[in-house]
Amino acid sequence: MSAVFDKPSLWQRAAPTLQGFDGPLAFAVFLLACAGLLTMYSSGYDHGSRFIDHGRNMLLAGFIMFIVAQVPPQRLMSFAVPLYIVGVSLLIAVAVFGVTKKGARRWLNVGITIQPSEILKIAMPLMLAWWFQKREGQLRPLDFLVGGVLLAIPVGLIVKQPDLGTAILVLVAGLGVLFFAGLSWKLILPPVALGLTIAVLVVVFEPRLCADGVRWPILHDYQQQRICTLLDPSRDPLGKGFHIIQGMIAIGSGGVMGKGFMQGTQTHLEFIPERTTDFIFAAYSEEFGLLGNLFLIVAFLFLILRGLAIALEASTLFSRLLAGSVTLIFFTYAFVNMGMVSGILPVVGVPLPFISYGGTAMVTLGMGLGILMSISKARRLVQS
Repeated sequence: MSAVFDKPSLWQRAAPTLQGFDGPLAFAVFLLACAGLLTMYSSGYDHGSRFIDHGRNMLLAGFIMFIVAQVPPQRLMSFAVPLYIVGVSLLIAVAVFGVTKKGARRWLNVGITIQPSEILKIAMPLMLAWWFQKREGQLRPLDFLVGGVLLAIPVGLIVKQPDLGTAILVLVAGLGVLFFAGLSWKLILPPVALGLTIAVLVVVFEPRLCADGVRWPILHDYQQQRICTLLDPSRDPLGKGFHIIQGMIAIGSGGVMGKGFMQGTQTHLEFIPERTTDFIFAAYSEEFGLLGNLFLIVAFLFLILRGLAIALEASTLFSRLLAGSVTLIFFTYAFVNMGMVSGILPVVGVPLPFISYGGTAMVTLGMGLGILMSISKARRLVQS
Protein backbone atom coordinates (compact mmCIF):
# COMPACT_ATOMS: atom_id res chain seq x y z
CA MET A 1 0.00 0.00 0.00
CA SER A 2 2.86 2.41 0.71
CA ALA A 3 3.90 2.38 -2.93
CA VAL A 4 0.58 4.00 -3.84
CA PHE A 5 1.46 7.07 -1.77
CA ASP A 6 5.09 7.33 -2.89
CA LYS A 7 6.01 10.83 -3.98
CA PRO A 8 6.54 10.92 -7.78
CA SER A 9 10.10 11.54 -8.92
CA LEU A 10 11.21 14.76 -10.59
CA TRP A 11 11.31 12.98 -13.95
CA GLN A 12 7.75 11.66 -13.50
CA ARG A 13 6.55 15.19 -12.78
CA ALA A 14 8.46 16.74 -15.68
CA ALA A 15 7.66 14.06 -18.25
CA PRO A 16 4.19 15.40 -19.29
CA THR A 17 5.73 18.82 -19.97
CA LEU A 18 8.72 17.45 -21.88
CA GLN A 19 6.37 15.39 -24.06
CA GLY A 20 5.66 18.64 -25.89
CA PHE A 21 8.99 18.30 -27.68
CA ASP A 22 9.04 16.44 -30.97
CA GLY A 23 12.46 14.76 -31.04
CA PRO A 24 13.20 14.84 -34.80
CA LEU A 25 11.97 18.44 -35.13
CA ALA A 26 14.05 19.56 -32.13
CA PHE A 27 17.12 17.83 -33.63
CA ALA A 28 16.75 19.72 -36.93
CA VAL A 29 16.41 23.02 -35.08
CA PHE A 30 19.47 22.19 -32.95
CA LEU A 31 21.59 21.65 -36.07
CA LEU A 32 20.42 24.93 -37.60
CA ALA A 33 20.97 26.80 -34.34
CA CYS A 34 24.57 25.52 -34.14
CA ALA A 35 25.20 26.63 -37.73
CA GLY A 36 23.67 30.01 -36.91
CA LEU A 37 25.85 30.57 -33.85
CA LEU A 38 29.04 29.62 -35.71
CA THR A 39 28.20 31.91 -38.62
CA MET A 40 27.18 34.81 -36.39
CA TYR A 41 30.40 34.51 -34.37
CA SER A 42 32.44 34.84 -37.57
CA SER A 43 30.40 37.40 -39.52
CA GLY A 44 29.48 39.52 -36.51
CA TYR A 45 32.74 39.50 -34.58
CA ASP A 46 33.22 43.24 -35.15
CA HIS A 47 29.53 44.12 -34.79
CA GLY A 48 29.63 44.72 -31.05
CA SER A 49 27.42 42.27 -29.19
CA ARG A 50 25.77 40.66 -32.23
CA PHE A 51 26.87 37.12 -31.29
CA ILE A 52 25.72 37.47 -27.68
CA ASP A 53 22.45 39.06 -28.77
CA HIS A 54 21.89 36.28 -31.31
CA GLY A 55 22.37 33.66 -28.60
CA ARG A 56 19.97 35.56 -26.33
CA ASN A 57 17.39 35.72 -29.13
CA MET A 58 17.71 31.97 -29.63
CA LEU A 59 17.14 31.35 -25.93
CA LEU A 60 14.09 33.63 -26.02
CA ALA A 61 12.75 31.76 -29.07
CA GLY A 62 13.36 28.46 -27.28
CA PHE A 63 11.47 29.67 -24.23
CA ILE A 64 8.53 30.81 -26.37
CA MET A 65 8.60 27.50 -28.23
CA PHE A 66 8.47 25.62 -24.91
CA ILE A 67 5.50 27.69 -23.66
CA VAL A 68 3.50 27.44 -26.90
CA ALA A 69 4.17 23.68 -27.09
CA GLN A 70 2.22 23.26 -23.84
CA VAL A 71 -0.90 24.92 -25.30
CA PRO A 72 -3.32 22.35 -26.84
CA PRO A 73 -4.40 23.00 -30.45
CA GLN A 74 -8.00 23.50 -29.27
CA ARG A 75 -6.80 26.34 -27.07
CA LEU A 76 -4.73 27.79 -29.91
CA MET A 77 -7.88 27.87 -32.00
CA SER A 78 -9.55 30.17 -29.45
CA PHE A 79 -6.80 32.77 -30.05
CA ALA A 80 -7.37 32.88 -33.81
CA VAL A 81 -10.05 35.57 -34.14
CA PRO A 82 -8.78 37.93 -31.38
CA LEU A 83 -5.19 37.75 -32.64
CA TYR A 84 -6.28 38.42 -36.23
CA ILE A 85 -8.40 41.41 -35.21
CA VAL A 86 -5.60 42.85 -33.08
CA GLY A 87 -3.08 42.34 -35.89
CA VAL A 88 -5.21 44.02 -38.56
CA SER A 89 -6.12 46.86 -36.17
CA LEU A 90 -2.44 47.51 -35.50
CA LEU A 91 -1.71 47.50 -39.25
CA ILE A 92 -4.40 50.15 -39.72
CA ALA A 93 -2.85 52.13 -36.87
CA VAL A 94 0.53 51.91 -38.61
CA ALA A 95 -1.02 53.28 -41.82
CA VAL A 96 -2.52 56.23 -39.90
CA PHE A 97 0.21 57.25 -37.44
CA GLY A 98 3.04 54.74 -37.77
CA VAL A 99 6.76 55.46 -37.46
CA THR A 100 8.54 56.04 -40.78
CA LYS A 101 12.12 54.85 -41.28
CA LYS A 102 14.05 54.87 -44.57
CA GLY A 103 10.90 55.73 -46.50
CA ALA A 104 8.81 52.88 -45.08
CA ARG A 105 6.06 53.15 -42.48
CA ARG A 106 6.16 49.75 -40.79
CA TRP A 107 6.50 50.45 -37.08
CA LEU A 108 4.27 51.60 -34.24
CA ASN A 109 5.44 53.36 -31.09
CA VAL A 110 3.51 52.10 -28.03
CA GLY A 111 6.15 52.92 -25.45
CA ILE A 112 8.39 50.55 -27.38
CA THR A 113 8.67 50.32 -31.15
CA ILE A 114 6.93 47.25 -32.59
CA GLN A 115 6.38 45.90 -36.11
CA PRO A 116 2.74 44.68 -36.17
CA SER A 117 3.09 42.91 -39.52
CA GLU A 118 5.11 40.17 -37.74
CA ILE A 119 1.97 39.21 -35.80
CA LEU A 120 0.20 38.27 -39.04
CA LYS A 121 2.76 35.58 -39.88
CA ILE A 122 1.12 33.52 -37.13
CA ALA A 123 -2.30 35.18 -36.90
CA MET A 124 -3.08 34.64 -40.60
CA PRO A 125 -2.76 30.83 -40.70
CA LEU A 126 -4.48 30.61 -37.30
CA MET A 127 -7.45 32.62 -38.57
CA LEU A 128 -7.87 30.73 -41.84
CA ALA A 129 -7.41 27.34 -40.16
CA TRP A 130 -10.13 28.36 -37.66
CA TRP A 131 -12.40 29.49 -40.52
CA PHE A 132 -12.17 26.20 -42.41
CA GLN A 133 -12.40 24.10 -39.24
CA LYS A 134 -15.78 25.70 -38.54
CA ARG A 135 -16.95 24.68 -42.01
CA GLU A 136 -15.51 21.17 -42.09
CA GLY A 137 -17.60 18.82 -44.20
CA GLN A 138 -19.64 21.59 -45.86
CA LEU A 139 -17.07 23.69 -47.70
CA ARG A 140 -18.41 25.81 -50.59
CA PRO A 141 -16.66 28.09 -53.11
CA LEU A 142 -17.97 31.05 -51.09
CA ASP A 143 -15.98 29.89 -48.07
CA PHE A 144 -12.75 30.06 -50.10
CA LEU A 145 -13.76 33.51 -51.34
CA VAL A 146 -14.21 34.71 -47.75
CA GLY A 147 -10.86 33.16 -46.87
CA GLY A 148 -9.28 35.07 -49.76
CA VAL A 149 -10.75 38.34 -48.48
CA LEU A 150 -9.47 37.64 -44.95
CA LEU A 151 -6.03 37.12 -46.48
CA ALA A 152 -6.13 40.10 -48.84
CA ILE A 153 -6.83 42.68 -46.09
CA PRO A 154 -3.58 42.30 -44.10
CA VAL A 155 -1.47 41.56 -47.19
CA GLY A 156 -2.72 44.76 -48.83
CA LEU A 157 -1.96 46.80 -45.70
CA ILE A 158 1.55 45.34 -45.47
CA VAL A 159 2.31 45.94 -49.16
CA LYS A 160 1.22 49.56 -48.69
CA GLN A 161 3.83 50.15 -45.93
CA PRO A 162 5.75 48.95 -48.13
CA ASP A 163 7.21 45.66 -46.84
CA LEU A 164 7.32 43.16 -49.68
CA GLY A 165 9.26 40.51 -47.75
CA THR A 166 6.76 40.25 -44.89
CA ALA A 167 3.84 40.51 -47.34
CA ILE A 168 5.19 37.47 -49.22
CA LEU A 169 5.48 35.44 -46.00
CA VAL A 170 1.95 36.34 -44.85
CA LEU A 171 0.58 35.64 -48.33
CA VAL A 172 2.28 32.24 -48.50
CA ALA A 173 1.01 31.35 -45.01
CA GLY A 174 -2.56 32.17 -46.05
CA LEU A 175 -2.36 30.52 -49.45
CA GLY A 176 -0.97 27.42 -47.77
CA VAL A 177 -4.12 27.09 -45.67
CA LEU A 178 -6.35 27.66 -48.73
CA PHE A 179 -4.43 25.00 -50.67
CA PHE A 180 -4.42 22.40 -47.89
CA ALA A 181 -8.14 23.07 -47.29
CA GLY A 182 -8.85 21.83 -50.82
CA LEU A 183 -8.79 24.84 -53.11
CA SER A 184 -9.51 23.65 -56.66
CA TRP A 185 -6.64 23.47 -59.13
CA LYS A 186 -8.90 25.30 -61.58
CA LEU A 187 -8.51 28.36 -59.37
CA ILE A 188 -4.80 27.82 -58.67
CA LEU A 189 -3.45 27.30 -62.19
CA PRO A 190 -4.69 30.54 -63.90
CA PRO A 191 -2.85 32.97 -61.54
CA VAL A 192 0.24 30.73 -61.62
CA ALA A 193 0.17 30.70 -65.43
CA LEU A 194 -0.34 34.48 -65.48
CA GLY A 195 2.60 35.02 -63.13
CA LEU A 196 4.89 32.80 -65.23
CA THR A 197 3.80 34.60 -68.41
CA ILE A 198 4.57 38.00 -66.88
CA ALA A 199 7.98 36.73 -65.69
CA VAL A 200 8.86 35.47 -69.18
CA LEU A 201 7.76 38.75 -70.77
CA VAL A 202 9.85 40.75 -68.29
CA VAL A 203 12.93 38.65 -69.09
CA VAL A 204 12.40 38.88 -72.86
CA PHE A 205 11.73 42.61 -72.92
CA GLU A 206 14.09 43.52 -70.06
CA PRO A 207 16.15 46.13 -72.01
CA ARG A 208 13.01 48.13 -72.83
CA LEU A 209 11.18 47.63 -69.54
CA CYS A 210 14.23 48.58 -67.48
CA ALA A 211 15.22 51.60 -69.56
CA ASP A 212 15.51 54.95 -67.81
CA GLY A 213 12.20 56.72 -67.43
CA VAL A 214 10.04 53.60 -67.79
CA ARG A 215 7.69 53.10 -64.82
CA TRP A 216 5.73 49.93 -64.12
CA PRO A 217 2.20 50.01 -62.75
CA ILE A 218 1.41 48.81 -59.20
CA LEU A 219 5.05 48.38 -58.11
CA HIS A 220 7.02 51.02 -56.21
CA ASP A 221 10.15 52.38 -57.91
CA TYR A 222 12.48 50.50 -55.55
CA GLN A 223 10.62 47.23 -56.24
CA GLN A 224 10.96 47.77 -59.99
CA GLN A 225 14.66 48.48 -59.54
CA ARG A 226 15.14 45.27 -57.56
CA ILE A 227 13.67 43.19 -60.40
CA CYS A 228 15.71 45.01 -63.05
CA THR A 229 18.85 44.63 -60.94
CA LEU A 230 18.17 40.90 -60.55
CA LEU A 231 18.01 40.50 -64.34
CA ASP A 232 21.20 42.51 -64.88
CA PRO A 233 23.21 43.39 -61.73
CA SER A 234 25.88 45.04 -63.87
CA ARG A 235 23.46 47.88 -64.63
CA ASP A 236 24.50 49.47 -61.33
CA PRO A 237 27.46 47.44 -59.94
CA LEU A 238 28.36 49.96 -57.23
CA GLY A 239 24.77 50.79 -56.30
CA LYS A 240 21.66 48.60 -56.39
CA GLY A 241 23.51 45.66 -57.98
CA PHE A 242 26.27 45.65 -55.35
CA HIS A 243 24.43 43.30 -52.94
CA ILE A 244 23.77 40.62 -55.57
CA ILE A 245 27.24 40.80 -57.14
CA GLN A 246 29.09 40.57 -53.82
CA GLY A 247 26.81 37.78 -52.63
CA MET A 248 27.51 35.68 -55.73
CA ILE A 249 31.25 36.38 -55.48
CA ALA A 250 31.28 35.20 -51.85
CA ILE A 251 29.30 32.05 -52.62
CA GLY A 252 31.51 31.20 -55.61
CA SER A 253 34.76 31.90 -53.79
CA GLY A 254 33.87 29.37 -51.10
CA GLY A 255 34.31 26.52 -53.58
CA VAL A 256 33.60 22.98 -52.44
CA MET A 257 35.23 22.98 -49.00
CA GLY A 258 35.00 26.69 -48.11
CA LYS A 259 37.77 29.00 -46.95
CA GLY A 260 37.40 27.91 -43.36
CA PHE A 261 35.89 29.29 -40.18
CA MET A 262 36.78 32.99 -39.67
CA GLN A 263 38.69 32.97 -42.99
CA GLY A 264 36.13 34.61 -45.28
CA THR A 265 37.78 37.55 -47.01
CA GLN A 266 34.62 38.94 -48.60
CA THR A 267 33.00 38.82 -45.17
CA HIS A 268 35.78 40.21 -43.00
CA LEU A 269 36.83 42.89 -45.48
CA GLU A 270 33.18 44.05 -45.38
CA PHE A 271 32.39 43.58 -49.06
CA ILE A 272 29.17 41.72 -48.17
CA PRO A 273 26.42 44.18 -47.17
CA GLU A 274 24.13 43.14 -44.31
CA ARG A 275 26.40 40.16 -43.63
CA THR A 276 24.78 39.38 -40.26
CA THR A 277 21.16 39.75 -41.41
CA ASP A 278 19.69 39.25 -44.89
CA PHE A 279 22.98 38.29 -46.61
CA ILE A 280 24.43 36.03 -43.94
CA PHE A 281 24.04 33.04 -46.28
CA ALA A 282 26.80 34.56 -48.46
CA ALA A 283 29.11 34.77 -45.44
CA TYR A 284 28.26 31.18 -44.48
CA SER A 285 28.84 29.92 -48.04
CA GLU A 286 32.24 31.60 -48.30
CA GLU A 287 33.56 29.95 -45.15
CA PHE A 288 31.89 26.51 -45.37
CA GLY A 289 31.57 26.07 -49.14
CA LEU A 290 29.35 23.71 -51.10
CA LEU A 291 29.53 20.98 -48.44
CA GLY A 292 28.36 23.44 -45.79
CA ASN A 293 25.51 24.54 -48.05
CA LEU A 294 24.45 20.92 -48.57
CA PHE A 295 24.43 20.44 -44.79
CA LEU A 296 22.26 23.54 -44.37
CA ILE A 297 19.85 22.50 -47.14
CA VAL A 298 19.52 18.96 -45.73
CA ALA A 299 18.82 20.38 -42.25
CA PHE A 300 16.10 22.65 -43.63
CA LEU A 301 14.62 19.81 -45.70
CA PHE A 302 14.57 17.59 -42.62
CA LEU A 303 12.75 20.30 -40.66
CA ILE A 304 10.23 20.87 -43.47
CA LEU A 305 9.57 17.17 -44.05
CA ARG A 306 9.07 16.65 -40.32
CA GLY A 307 6.63 19.56 -40.24
CA LEU A 308 4.67 18.06 -43.14
CA ALA A 309 4.64 14.69 -41.38
CA ILE A 310 3.19 16.36 -38.27
CA ALA A 311 0.53 17.97 -40.49
CA LEU A 312 -0.39 14.64 -42.11
CA GLU A 313 -0.68 12.90 -38.74
CA ALA A 314 -2.67 15.69 -37.03
CA SER A 315 -5.96 14.67 -35.47
CA THR A 316 -8.16 17.60 -36.61
CA LEU A 317 -8.59 19.69 -39.75
CA PHE A 318 -7.53 22.82 -37.85
CA SER A 319 -4.28 21.17 -36.75
CA ARG A 320 -3.53 19.84 -40.24
CA LEU A 321 -4.08 23.19 -41.91
CA LEU A 322 -2.12 25.10 -39.28
CA ALA A 323 0.85 22.70 -39.24
CA GLY A 324 1.01 22.62 -43.04
CA SER A 325 0.90 26.41 -43.28
CA VAL A 326 3.54 26.98 -40.58
CA THR A 327 5.82 24.47 -42.31
CA LEU A 328 5.33 26.34 -45.57
CA ILE A 329 6.46 29.53 -43.83
CA PHE A 330 9.78 27.88 -42.88
CA PHE A 331 10.22 26.71 -46.48
CA THR A 332 9.52 30.21 -47.83
CA TYR A 333 11.94 31.84 -45.39
CA ALA A 334 14.78 29.53 -46.45
CA PHE A 335 14.00 29.42 -50.18
CA VAL A 336 13.54 33.17 -50.63
CA ASN A 337 16.63 34.10 -48.58
CA MET A 338 18.94 31.62 -50.31
CA GLY A 339 17.43 32.53 -53.68
CA MET A 340 17.92 36.28 -53.32
CA VAL A 341 21.50 35.93 -52.03
CA SER A 342 22.30 33.54 -54.90
CA GLY A 343 20.90 35.97 -57.49
CA ILE A 344 17.87 33.95 -58.65
CA LEU A 345 15.24 36.01 -56.79
CA PRO A 346 14.85 39.76 -56.18
CA VAL A 347 16.34 41.14 -52.97
CA VAL A 348 13.64 41.36 -50.26
CA GLY A 349 13.88 41.62 -46.50
CA VAL A 350 13.56 37.93 -45.59
CA PRO A 351 16.01 36.49 -43.02
CA LEU A 352 17.43 32.96 -43.04
CA PRO A 353 15.77 31.05 -40.15
CA PHE A 354 18.01 30.58 -37.08
CA ILE A 355 21.02 31.92 -39.00
CA SER A 356 20.26 35.62 -39.57
CA TYR A 357 20.38 38.17 -36.78
CA GLY A 358 17.01 39.55 -35.67
CA GLY A 359 14.95 39.29 -32.51
CA THR A 360 11.46 39.76 -33.97
CA ALA A 361 11.88 37.09 -36.64
CA MET A 362 13.36 34.70 -34.07
CA VAL A 363 10.34 35.13 -31.81
CA THR A 364 8.02 34.38 -34.76
CA LEU A 365 10.03 31.26 -35.59
CA GLY A 366 9.85 30.14 -31.96
CA MET A 367 6.07 30.50 -31.99
CA GLY A 368 5.86 28.52 -35.22
CA LEU A 369 7.96 25.70 -33.80
CA GLY A 370 5.88 25.71 -30.61
CA ILE A 371 2.72 25.31 -32.69
CA LEU A 372 4.19 22.32 -34.55
CA MET A 373 5.26 20.71 -31.29
CA SER A 374 1.86 21.34 -29.71
CA ILE A 375 0.16 19.58 -32.64
CA SER A 376 2.66 16.71 -32.47
CA LYS A 377 2.04 16.32 -28.74
CA ALA A 378 -1.75 16.31 -29.23
CA ARG A 379 -1.43 13.57 -31.85
CA ARG A 380 0.66 11.39 -29.50
CA LEU A 381 -1.86 11.86 -26.69
CA VAL A 382 -4.70 10.80 -28.99
CA GLN A 383 -2.79 7.70 -30.08
CA SER A 384 -2.05 6.73 -26.49
